[in-house]
Amino acid sequence: MKRLIILIGTLLALAGCSSTMQQSLEIKENAGPPRIQPAPLAERMLQVPPLDGKKMTIAVYSFMDKTGQRKPADNIANLSSAVTQGAEVWVIKALSEVGNETWFEVVERVGMDNLIKERQLIRNTRQAYEKELPNGPRELKPMVFAGLILEGGIIGYDSNVAIGGVGARYLGLGAQTEYRVDTVTVVMRLVSVSSGKVLLSIATEKTIASSRSGADIFKFLDMGTKLIESETGYSVNEPTNYAVRAAIEAGVVQVVYEGKQKGLWKFKDKTYTGATPKVRPLPMKQALKKWPNDRLYCNNVDLCYPIEPKDNKTRETNDKKVHN
Repeated sequence: MKRLIILIGTLLALAGCSSTMQQSLEIKENAGPPRIQPAPLAERMLQVPPLDGKKMTIAVYSFMDKTGQRKPADNIANLSSAVTQGAEVWVIKALSEVGNETWFEVVERVGMDNLIKERQLIRNTRQAYEKELPNGPRELKPMVFAGLILEGGIIGYDSNVAIGGVGARYLGLGAQTEYRVDTVTVVMRLVSVSSGKVLLSIATEKTIASSRSGADIFKFLDMGTKLIESETGYSVNEPTNYAVRAAIEAGVVQVVYEGKQKGLWKFKDKTYTGATPKVRPLPMKQALKKWPNDRLYCNNVDLCYPIEPKDNKTRETNDKKVHN
């Protein structure tokens, strides 16, 4: 009986090793070449109705990490920050893409020093090579100013908000599963340049889930003269950068809807009253199969949904239905 238990345990451990190796090979195969990273909330960003009017000019100067947190590490000092230090990149991208790029015209302010240096170089070059022209050197057009500024930052990173697991061990055979939940909090506010008033203030939170499963065997054989030991495991950690980007995109979407509720702007679709889409956007191939007779509207990550034309007689063929 004892040998049977040991044999079963050994087979289970070997099966676990085989499964873990297979998962490792799959991860390596799926790594592949660099690819375009889709937005975490691409569907919600696409579902935002277009603005009724021209795009609003907005500036983002910085979106700083104000948590002061460092990456958690066991038994060693880690000076790496827990969250990204370049969150303004995701803010600018979210503002540019919300509502299928129909809401905000983002002007460059993060790299303002480089922009000013380049403009000064243009002026110096024109002074040197165009001073003999009848009207003198050409004037450089003034920079576009912003009517709105988006301020804010990452104000919270709380680790081990929830932690737990379950495990069992019998006669040297054991298995366990553990999980951990962290949270990241993002705050942003919309400021009017003309009045200096804070028009909107939004706070969003995103959980970061991590889990680990494993099994092991530790057994002495033949009166303690031989030892069999095996261990296998697998862990999954949600990227912190992904969570920060998702929280920022959720905040930008919420800015649009709260601004509509407060009367700061209007939707072009007068009948649209909520954040829930009329239909769920699908990848382009699936959308063409599901709506073969409808005109489709797609964003830059190829998520599409049907648009009802004003006149059913003007419906186009499938080859002309997809518009980016």
